Amino acid sequence: MSSIELSISCTDCVRRSTPDCSDCLVSFVLGGEPETLTMTSEMADVAVLLNANGMIPRLKFHREAALASEAESSRS
Repeated sequence: MSSIELSISCTDCVRRSTPDCSDCLVSFVLGGEPETLTMTSEMADVAVLLNANGMIPRLKFHREAALASEAESSRS
C-alpha cells in the first residue's frame, strides 16, 4: 500500500471558483468543484507524465497568502 505524498485542499486555493479552477488537474480528476485531492507519489508521477504529454491539465493550486505564511511560520 502506498503512503500519501500529496494532499491538496481546494478550499485553500485562491483560484477556486475561477476559470483556472475548471482547467486544473484537481477538477479534471475529481470533476466539478472538488474539496480535496490526495495522491500517492506513484499517482503524482503518472500525473506529471500525462501532463508533460498534454493529456491532462496541470495543477493550478495556489495557496492563499495568509495560509502560506502560517505554514511557513509553523515550519520554523
